[in-house]
Amino acid sequence: MVIKKIAVLFSGSGSNLEAILEKVHAKVFNGVLIEVALLITNKSDAFGIQRAKNFGLDTLVVNHKDFKSREDFDARLVKEITNANIDLTVLAGFMRILTPVFTDQILAINLHPSILPLFKGANAINDSYNSDMALGGVSVHYVSSELDAGKIIKQRAFEREKDMSLKEWEAKIHSIEHEILPEVIVEILTK
Repeated sequence: MVIKKIAVLFSGSGSNLEAILEKVHAKVFNGVLIEVALLITNKSDAFGIQRAKNFGLDTLVVNHKDFKSREDFDARLVKEITNANIDLTVLAGFMRILTPVFTDQILAINLHPSILPLFKGANAINDSYNSDMALGGVSVHYVSSELDAGKIIKQRAFEREKDMSLKEWEAKIHSIEHEILPEVIVEILTK
């Protein structure tokens, strides 16, 4: 059986990490066993660490504040990912802008809570909600050195409901994220 290893990088609550662990980790798709082989966070208090422990997995904490530059931090990430023989790296709420030190060496995908190329950056949920757009959505794209600008792999949209609150908007985005990211991981690794 073919085994494909993924690394998941996260910074916060880890709800997308949990979706990956529930739907993809240690499961077989088209003869390919997908294994979450490496977890990295840049925040020692990220709740995703506890979610990973619930699945018996440890998380490596690599605090970006311990490095002199973004490039030095990225070089450490590259070293860890390379040493673990990772086939695909998944950014699931990893709130760091990565430099070419990372993007030129690592095959990675990112989950973004808007229909790119609209609403790039960390405030995408609020920005899209406060826009005149009748649609919201989620994008999964390859990571490039330009923020939220890599080749789009998959997108899923939803229609704004009448009098939809920001909380409802955000909940809809998260429910789509938890579906689309595991789907893309399986599609890429079972081609």
